[in-house]
Amino acid sequence: MGKHASQTTGRTGQCLICGRTFAVSKLHKAGTLRPHLFEMIAEEVKTCSADSLICDEDLARFRRRYVEALLEEERGEITELDARVLDSFEKGTLTVQAGAPAAIDQAETFGERVADRVAAFGGSWTFILSFLAVLVLWMALNVVGLSTDPFDPYPFILLNLVLSSLAALQAPVIMMSQRRQEDKDRLRSENDYMVNLRAELEIRQLHEKIDHQMAKQWERLAELQQIQIELLEKR
Repeated sequence: MGKHASQTTGRTGQCLICGRTFAVSKLHKAGTLRPHLFEMIAEEVKTCSADSLICDEDLARFRRRYVEALLEEERGEITELDARVLDSFEKGTLTVQAGAPAAIDQAETFGERVADRVAAFGGSWTFILSFLAVLVLWMALNVVGLSTDPFDPYPFILLNLVLSSLAALQAPVIMMSQRRQEDKDRLRSENDYMVNLRAELEIRQLHEKIDHQMAKQWERLAELQQIQIELLEKR
């Protein structure tokens, strides 16, 4: 890690960490950072002071390390999802996997589409009522309509065979559809987790910034009050 003296020239300045020159708008004074973050930077860069300038890129890297240390302290380890959130936090990009469930739909095969439609139809009232009508019609034909020469007399062995075959085929098809739905739900859950973690980190960062600013304001007010007291005493 470089140790360059921060310099300001007009509207540009030099980053203490990397030594590169940036516009002043892309530089931050170390003294305005949160105390814990400032301590982390000062521990690594011994020449760091309150007036030192740090660029956005280096500041984002130190912020990531600071947040990573907090997560490790709270949770004991950093998961893959946590690492992805930290990457997005450092780069300032979106956390969620945009369109991930839709990508699964686009990559589905013909068999998977058929499985989804079969599962959707098999779990509807249309299927239940239609199947019930077929059963009633089947039994009525063999008991009443074709009583002299039924094709499946009581106890309807052929009907039992048809029902068993239908159940044997329908079960794995429904399981295929459920597995794909589980993949979609898992992606949605991962997205929700990453969004919530990112929001938690952002809110925590805002709280720390507000606390830091309030502390600075109180220090400033105390200094002004002390100056006023000294002026009054001189009179």
